[in-house]
Amino acid sequence: MSKLTAAEQEKYILEQAEARGVINNYFFRTTFDRYKFQLKIMRSLKKAIKEYGPTVSKEYVKGRENVVANPAISEYNRTATAANNTVATLTRIIEAFADDQGKGGKMQKIMDMLNTPDNEE
Repeated sequence: MSKLTAAEQEKYILEQAEARGVINNYFFRTTFDRYKFQLKIMRSLKKAIKEYGPTVSKEYVKGRENVVANPAISEYNRTATAANNTVATLTRIIEAFADDQGKGGKMQKIMDMLNTPDNEE
């Protein structure tokens, strides 16, 4: 399989969510929005890394300059890890709330049960 662009990945996730009936699920939508924001941050950090390189100069109080690793690299790695975790969460949401063959997902059944008024007198 060829490497997908970010836009193609987003489209694929949305297609899967729609096919499984979770496209309008609150948890899916908020998590998907967070994933898109993380990708935006990563694009910005990647641009900064390309612009400034892997090292940057840091000036100390007495005016001395020191070369250090570009902090954008560690932020990029942290954001990438968070984005990977968000994708895993999206997958779990799709699986948990999926409306396969009109039966409803496991989590949806639990949510429906919790939201059903108690019939006890």
